[in-house]
Amino acid sequence: MEYQEFNITCTSEYKDILIAELADIGFDSFLETETGFDACILSGTLDTSLWENFLAQYEKPAQIKVNERRLPKMNWNEEWEKNYDPISLTDKVYVRATFHPSRTDEFIHEIIINPKMSFGTGHHATTFLMLEWMLSLDLQAKKVMDAGSGTGILAIMAKKLGAKEVIAFDIDEWSVENGNENFEINGLTGLYMQKGSITTVKAPGHYDLILANINKNVLLDEIKTYSTKLTPAGQLLLSGFYEGDSEDIRREAGLYNLKPVGQKTNHQWAALLFTKTP
Repeated sequence: MEYQEFNITCTSEYKDILIAELADIGFDSFLETETGFDACILSGTLDTSLWENFLAQYEKPAQIKVNERRLPKMNWNEEWEKNYDPISLTDKVYVRATFHPSRTDEFIHEIIINPKMSFGTGHHATTFLMLEWMLSLDLQAKKVMDAGSGTGILAIMAKKLGAKEVIAFDIDEWSVENGNENFEINGLTGLYMQKGSITTVKAPGHYDLILANINKNVLLDEIKTYSTKLTPAGQLLLSGFYEGDSEDIRREAGLYNLKPVGQKTNHQWAALLFTKTP
């Protein structure tokens, strides 16, 4: 049994969208790279017309370049485990998979994530930045929204930091399934990931903190809605964009009474914290 592997170079803001689109047409594993990602599908199962439609739609706007090769049969779980290491943030957070040993005696919080195809293991700079910011915030008894939740790692972190209620959702069915699996693995009851966007999911009331680690274009479209869902003096934590795009995010946020509090950067990626003002 062979696999077709497509090495895809693309612009960063389209990466998550492209992965979601390819998952919908049958690709079953993805690996992020510095220039884009690798996508694999079982040989003989790729629908040529769907692939051509995908390229026609995204090749120019996402600046896609594709290299293809065939891979021999292998134990994909074994290969994945070889390349997936735990991460840590000082002595406060340890993120691991189920096949890694526990280290609860060394860290305040331990998060277990089996990511499958979903984005958000802590390895990417934007997820790391979001976790780093969250550790500096007071989430005790707060109401939190995690928009575009991916693996659910930020929702899990919010609960471990004392949030009384967390609403999580994602537009991708695979992410929803994976996120709910991760909630269960971490022993979190009463936390369920919905499928949909901020305009379609059930998210009543207002929130003390909204988390959104999504690409720049989605953030710019949704900042206005985030502002309407925040409590007075509520906080908005955003990432998923490069440091050079921070001014565009700040400018849009300023239109909706969102005052910048601070910025963290990691490998040219950025995360911005805002507070809602009267």
